[in-house]
Amino acid sequence: MIPLLLREAHARAGAAFVEIGSAEVVNDYGSALEEHSALTQTAAALDLSFRSRLCLLGADRKPFLHGQVTQQVKELAVGQGCYGAILTAKGRLQSDLWIYCLEDELLLDFEPGLARTLTERLEKYIIAEDAQVVDVAALFGHLSAQGPQATPVVEALGLSGTLPSAPGAFLHAPGSAWGDVYVMCQPRFGTVGYDLFAPVSGLESLWGALTSAARAVGGRPAGWQAMEWARVEAAIPRYGADMDETNLPPEAGLDSRAVHYAKGCYIGQEVIARIRTYGQVSKALRGLRMPPGAQVLPRKGDKIYWGDKEIGYVTSVIASPALKTNVALSYLRREHNQIGDAVSIRVGDTLIPAAVATLPFQPFSPLDPGS
Repeated sequence: MIPLLLREAHARAGAAFVEIGSAEVVNDYGSALEEHSALTQTAAALDLSFRSRLCLLGADRKPFLHGQVTQQVKELAVGQGCYGAILTAKGRLQSDLWIYCLEDELLLDFEPGLARTLTERLEKYIIAEDAQVVDVAALFGHLSAQGPQATPVVEALGLSGTLPSAPGAFLHAPGSAWGDVYVMCQPRFGTVGYDLFAPVSGLESLWGALTSAARAVGGRPAGWQAMEWARVEAAIPRYGADMDETNLPPEAGLDSRAVHYAKGCYIGQEVIARIRTYGQVSKALRGLRMPPGAQVLPRKGDKIYWGDKEIGYVTSVIASPALKTNVALSYLRREHNQIGDAVSIRVGDTLIPAAVATLPFQPFSPLDPGS
């Protein structure tokens, strides 16, 4: 397990830890419900340093990566970013990721536990290009402020420059008290949010400033449990939970956000283009809402039925603090995945009624992560 960069600081704050994707993660600081409330109603400070971080260097880094991912990379200007995916030759998902165009490199931000896999995948296709892949997770930490009051939290840090407002855009503050800091506009849970990348040397001090600023607006630091509740309530799929190498991007609803259909060739492009031109996927990610008071919480992988017919399976499920009922993300066959369709989830010998629900379940702000 890869330890958190700020493990000791979190332990002093009463953190409990959990392993996610071979990485150590703060699960909570003693009150996941209060942390969820901060994340969705005021602001929460998050340590996302458990996530993977790679940099692409070299003169050919942009055209090279452009041919590897689903998004338009060649036209990114410094200060811009985009959300995309890396696919297999058969169009299956190897990872989703955020790509940021820094002055002399491209920064890739993606789920924990995938750095070696993606490094090997990218290096496999570097032939004559001037491009190098570097794992920077031990050099730069990754913090975040998320929630409706995230903007004043980050403004309180006093970084020079104007905070970006478009998702993926970022501010570079090289002369900050914490070193060379990047602030990305990154609404991770359907509200307002910013990610901060900073050198390890200044990370603990920056974390202290960020948590103090969050508390000043009525917020607090939050851990994995609160993040997962907010993520599922906002119906945001996570690689490793709701999508993996068995899934096509359109099945997970990524085609409208992560795929640039006019960009030209990339690994897996022919499969995705054929789906768009000639057909549709047989299943799609949908939300399921269970009746209030349901006593049994389904688990990942539980099968979903329409009558006696198996039509899908659960990927993520929570007892939602915001909705006061159980909700799930799941894959359903297209003939049974319309809003309001009644289905059943089998948990052991028990059938739990559920209805296909609008995504997201809980629109905390006008931002729609599925748009």
